[in-house]
Amino acid sequence: MRLRSAALLMAALTPLTAALTTPAAHAATAAAPYDFNGDGRTDLAIGAPGATVAGKAKAGAVSVVYGSTSGPKSSTRTLLTQDTAGMPGAAEADDAFGSALASADLNTDGYADLLIGTPGEDGSDTNDGTVTIVWGSKSGLSGARSLFSFFSTDYDRYGQTLAAGDFDNDGDLDVAVGSTGPITLSLVAGPITRTGAHNGGSGSRKDTWSTSYGITHLSSGNVTGDGRPRVILHGRAGGTDDAVTALADLEIGNYTDWLQNLPAGYVSAVADIDKDGYADIAVGNDRETSADPAGALGGKVTVVYGGPDGRDTSRAPLLLTQDTAGVPGASEKGDRFGSGVALGDVNGDGYADLAVGTAGENSAAGAVTVLYGSASGLTTKGATSYTQNTAGVPGGSEQGDRFGERVTLTDHTGDRRADLSVSAPGENSGDGAVWSLRGTTTGLTATGSTSFGPGTTGVSTAGAPAYGTALNS
Repeated sequence: MRLRSAALLMAALTPLTAALTTPAAHAATAAAPYDFNGDGRTDLAIGAPGATVAGKAKAGAVSVVYGSTSGPKSSTRTLLTQDTAGMPGAAEADDAFGSALASADLNTDGYADLLIGTPGEDGSDTNDGTVTIVWGSKSGLSGARSLFSFFSTDYDRYGQTLAAGDFDNDGDLDVAVGSTGPITLSLVAGPITRTGAHNGGSGSRKDTWSTSYGITHLSSGNVTGDGRPRVILHGRAGGTDDAVTALADLEIGNYTDWLQNLPAGYVSAVADIDKDGYADIAVGNDRETSADPAGALGGKVTVVYGGPDGRDTSRAPLLLTQDTAGVPGASEKGDRFGSGVALGDVNGDGYADLAVGTAGENSAAGAVTVLYGSASGLTTKGATSYTQNTAGVPGGSEQGDRFGERVTLTDHTGDRRADLSVSAPGENSGDGAVWSLRGTTTGLTATGSTSFGPGTTGVSTAGAPAYGTALNS
């Protein structure tokens, strides 16, 4: 991939202007992210960037399986590709549509909308990337437009990671988009509507971070307790492939000068583990120390507690590995503990719980560990590990499945308890598959859990679709 130079690029945030329109009146209460049909249940979006579409290898697809009283119901679904009627563009080989997902009710109509990253899309040159917005409605997802792209000559792989929220604190939802350099993070300002003009935005990079990797992962949440989301940025240190992670306040114009460093990792999740009003941050680093000095034998997860100034420096971060007392298993080379992380309230007690993917466990068969939140923070009491060999979980563990590559904790049933969804992109030689386990008042249960793969939801199994490479973020 070729990197491009920009004549007017600054290391700090570079404001742009665009035509402004009067925002439409907010006619409905905004829906929760991923509730595309407004029924109070979170739906499950599944990215398969390796999917073949109309004979075009790795064009990519996204399956959306709608929530129900029994969890994600594969018989009620929407299949999205760039060949879907009403979608911008067309499916092409190596587009990788579905590499990244995010959701918010961008137009505040009471239905969440879906953002889909397509980092391999060709534009003015190879791998420019694009982001598609698919609109929610009472009947589910339909209709789409492209997210505005300011710097088509100044980045590649636009859409390789995504996040949505009111990042600039103006009352409208914005979209943060990761790319490779020289601009590695773009902020597209809201309001974002079906037909309205674009409303400006900005782009930036951190000089000491690698521009060839760019921003590789984004998450966000109410870390400071003021109701406004802060953003967790993941990238690589300049000149290396070692992870770097930081907390950013995108309301600050030169936010790159005010980053708070976090424990280095490749993925993160944000929610309030101890119910103190400040969201906490779980950072996964699944690499060995031989590959990344910030890694650990078998991988690790670090929990950083939030406070009014960002990270709460009065509390030591909590370091978790499979050698931590109370955590099932043992740390072994290649386990990849921390390959995926998610936070959500499984048992409905008001404390966010943590799911940790261990996609390399047992020759990459994979596993997921669930730990529970409490008033004192995350605890290992009652921690449980799940694999495809766990009673009640469909299927069987096989080498290379990578069960736990991605995990999400969200309420698919409407009972106010988070359910666990797990992907294994390596299942069936790269077809991939997804599992869903129910949350109950006593914790997660495998009883009644379900599983489905690409064929069930209309995705071609030609090649290696890698179904589940991306899940609800």
